[in-house]
Amino acid sequence: MVTKKTIILIHGFRGTHHGLALIAHNLSDYHVIIPDLPGFAHGDTLDDYSLDSYVTWMKNFIKKQKLTEPPVLLGHSFGSIITAAYAAKFPHTIESLILVNPIGAPALEGPRAVLSKLATFYYWVGKQLPHAFAKRWLASNAIVMVMSVTMAKTKDKTLRAFIHNQHKKYFSLFHTPTSLAESFDTSIHHNVREVAAMIHVPTLLIAGELDDITPLEKQKELVTLFPNAQLVVIDNVGHLTHYETPDQVATIIYDFIRSK
Repeated sequence: MVTKKTIILIHGFRGTHHGLALIAHNLSDYHVIIPDLPGFAHGDTLDDYSLDSYVTWMKNFIKKQKLTEPPVLLGHSFGSIITAAYAAKFPHTIESLILVNPIGAPALEGPRAVLSKLATFYYWVGKQLPHAFAKRWLASNAIVMVMSVTMAKTKDKTLRAFIHNQHKKYFSLFHTPTSLAESFDTSIHHNVREVAAMIHVPTLLIAGELDDITPLEKQKELVTLFPNAQLVVIDNVGHLTHYETPDQVATIIYDFIRSK
């Protein structure tokens, strides 16, 4: 029987459970569960990869764990969209919510709108190509490296090499071009801001000072939309806090949970 408090960690777009392993390693006082999201690696297969489908999957996944008390639910990046939507709909099934590098603003607006539209075209093309060509197009090392180099902020060469290697190993373990395109559509057409006001469980936002997916000023706006939330900022890091500062993320999580 599990006696430790349970934390369920949900990874980001194109990621797998491996991406959150460093945070989990630093949370040894808790029972940590990290599934692969549907559509990625060993994750389940869904009829479609809409936000509603992911939320329904999340509900069923938590139920299958047969926990004796509600877990803490954590989502990173795309995982923040899914977990926030879940928390808004099923608040009594979780103890609290933690959003790491949350997607707190519309992707198709603001300074990254052009890049978001280019990415939309990229995934659309992948969906149209014959399967063999589509896999090569979407799993291109060049594209993966562009994403990795853009997001990594650390100056440590060893850490940068580790991050790039992680992305090369795990960023292309999607099930099909169609599932990837549908997941991307979900990631780009939804954000945490949509449901923040409906989330009444205690909520922690952890943001990177240099995150350019959702800039810090947008995170500061986002936290004010929740009835019961706090924001902690980690200096000198961007969207990859789970790789660059996992120990700091874990310490912030410990402090938040112990304060409840």
